Amino acid sequence: MFATVSDFLMNWRSEAESTQRILDALTDESLQQAVTAQDRTLGRLAWHIVTTIPEMLERTGLSLEVTVDESTVPATARQIADSYRAAAKALADAVESQWSDATLLEENEMYSGERWTNGFTLGVLLRHQTHHRGQMTVLMRQAGLSVPGVYGPSREEWSSFGMEAPSV
Repeated sequence: MFATVSDFLMNWRSEAESTQRILDALTDESLQQAVTAQDRTLGRLAWHIVTTIPEMLERTGLSLEVTVDESTVPATARQIADSYRAAAKALADAVESQWSDATLLEENEMYSGERWTNGFTLGVLLRHQTHHRGQMTVLMRQAGLSVPGVYGPSREEWSSFGMEAPSV
């Protein structure tokens, strides 16, 4: 849960930057990668991260300057990455301009009749994004893509530090 708008914005901007690096590394071909036919594809997971931003925050009454169609996954990785960039910025701009620290304590009905404070909702949004970003990195490996480091260097990035990747 976030108690201040500034704490959220600091966290959001950092996490959004990490998510953007992951999305920018996708290719059009990789969007169809899935573990099984019953699971979401890499493209669907990426699009779910994008569409959850306005879907979740509109439940709080926050007005975002972005529109996305959840039902149709864009055909290109670039469209998904650009849409995320716009949605992430729209969220930060809206929270900064429309909410105060006091607003974070207000409650709204969210899912299945649950009531969440706005500060809690922002925390859930961040954890939701991080959860799916982790799923995406596994699918990216299966699709043969290089995975950007998020909380440290990825296997491919160790060499840029003049180091050998840790052995497995």
